[in-house]
Amino acid sequence: MPISELSLAVVGVAFENADGGNRRSEIMFCSRGEPVELVPEPRNPVDPHAVMVLSARHFQIGYLSAERAPWIGAMLRDGRNLVAVFQEQTPYGAVIRVNLDGAAPTLPQKQQAFEDQQDNDPDFWPDFEPPYDFG
Repeated sequence: MPISELSLAVVGVAFENADGGNRRSEIMFCSRGEPVELVPEPRNPVDPHAVMVLSARHFQIGYLSAERAPWIGAMLRDGRNLVAVFQEQTPYGAVIRVNLDGAAPTLPQKQQAFEDQQDNDPDFWPDFEPPYDFG
């Protein structure tokens, strides 16, 4: 069965935009499910396969990873209607969800953060320091 949707990493968020704008700040303004735009950059001096990701406010939030950019960029250049939305912020940048058939992407259920997961054994308390009782 062919893939019709996938989640893609947005990387390069630590760099400033040409106008000095902060990509991480813009990612903080992005809402789950809002549209993002994918823009091929064939004249990018670092990677001619680069695909820029723009927020709903037309502010660059980063790039697709180098592993996925050539494939996605080729589809865009061939005129394929890809629809992308913001999925979530991550420690390395962000994740977007893309539908390859022109339909609205279906967002996967949001993962519960590790820190928010419930403790399965509330009576267990780890030792924070090694025991120093030598006898």
